[in-house]
Amino acid sequence: MKLVTYLKEGHDHLAMSIDGILYDMDSIHPELPTSMAMFLNYWDDYFPIAQNAAQRIINGLKGNVYTSAMDEVTVLAPVPYPTSLRDGYAFRQHAASARLNRNLEMIPEFEQFPVFYFSNHSNIQGPGDIVCMPDHLNKLDFELEAAIVICKPGRNIPAAEADEYIGGLMIMNDISARTLQMEEMRLSLGPAKGKDFATVTGPMLVTLDELKNYEVPCPENHNGKSWSLGMTCCVNGVKVSQGNLKDMTWTFAEIIERCSYGTQLFAGDIIGSGTVGTGCFLELNGTGKLNDSNYEEQWLKEGDIIEMEIEGMGKLTNTIVKDESDFSILNLKK
Repeated sequence: MKLVTYLKEGHDHLAMSIDGILYDMDSIHPELPTSMAMFLNYWDDYFPIAQNAAQRIINGLKGNVYTSAMDEVTVLAPVPYPTSLRDGYAFRQHAASARLNRNLEMIPEFEQFPVFYFSNHSNIQGPGDIVCMPDHLNKLDFELEAAIVICKPGRNIPAAEADEYIGGLMIMNDISARTLQMEEMRLSLGPAKGKDFATVTGPMLVTLDELKNYEVPCPENHNGKSWSLGMTCCVNGVKVSQGNLKDMTWTFAEIIERCSYGTQLFAGDIIGSGTVGTGCFLELNGTGKLNDSNYEEQWLKEGDIIEMEIEGMGKLTNTIVKDESDFSILNLKK
């Protein structure tokens, strides 16, 4: 299934998308919930009911259901109120390129275990405007990623069982203010203010049954599902990034095992893959300057339109907007 959260009568409302048409969950079956949070928390109960309802719609047995065109509503983040947000570092190509661009050898610890950091789960957003403070626009960057959503609670989850805890996958754009990020990380903490103002997900959560035909073997000596899904990012209509989800060195199952070690995961937790190789301007600019001293850096600016696509997951579109509020009362030290 393709699950979408959209704005209906001023509230978030859960629907499934079939051929670009949204079918409200509560109208296709009276036992189905109106919110993604409720669906995730009772996943094992609701998922088979929703699957059967989807099949009936595909077979033409729509009945009296509420529908709307996906391009005629305000689409929100699939999980608008996640219980937590972690972001991984699973693509070796990105890690190696980022270090090479700083004249550093590949860090051997990358091969030992998957790492992640916590970001601001209270500032998740979906398609639409990304409102930025003035400091955010100093080397503003996109990060092309996929993310999973946990669909049942668990602790100390072994990688061999971890795929059962994945409700689905979605596109994720880990928007980053690089100047702020680099300033604060010199103090051996962070990222914090460089990341916490916006993380974008959407436009839909795609369940694993929809992705079965894309499954491929995971990397040798690793464990868990892997999918061959093309990933691209365009800025103002120009393709700047291209990769594939199958190139994750660490699988989502292995990341779940690491995340759940000694702590509880909850339904509604989001876990990002980390940036795909070539998946951000920080990497692209570093590689460009390494190969050409006259290379001109590119960063996101006000008015830019970012379009991210992952095969089978739709297109996530955002526009960079400058916050025009009066900041004169702020006295932030530099």
